[in-house]
Amino acid sequence: MARESGAVAIDHMGFSVASLDEAVAFWTDAMGFELVRTGEMGGSFLRDVTGVDDPHCRMAVVVSPEGYAIELLEYSKSDTLDRAPESAGAIGAAHIAVSVADIETALERIEAHGWHAKGSPQPVPAGPRAGTVVVYVSGPDNIHIELMQPPR
Repeated sequence: MARESGAVAIDHMGFSVASLDEAVAFWTDAMGFELVRTGEMGGSFLRDVTGVDDPHCRMAVVVSPEGYAIELLEYSKSDTLDRAPESAGAIGAAHIAVSVADIETALERIEAHGWHAKGSPQPVPAGPRAGTVVVYVSGPDNIHIELMQPPR
């Protein structure tokens, strides 16, 4: 039973991107998500919510085949804002884990979109995920994705 003031569910994950068009192409073409909504936001509402001065952004929502939503935000002032950590191990770095049917095929599609593997696919050696093959990839906006292929 959730407390009234506590979290009850994850609604979506959001990423700030340099190019909304490139990000949508990546998430739909390479990752197989569906584009479900686009729009624009700005003004005092967005400033009050995000703390970004004079914000204006274009946005898109893409959804995985299982229904997980990712919001992509292209701020008009992105060239003046901070960048995400390049290293997946940096303090504050985040990643999203995505299950894939075939990790090698997923890597080929991802690399065709300018993203790259941070290491090489490796099977988890022990524990509850033993045999799951995993690898981290990252793209031009330093967004980190962990690809996970279940044991076959």
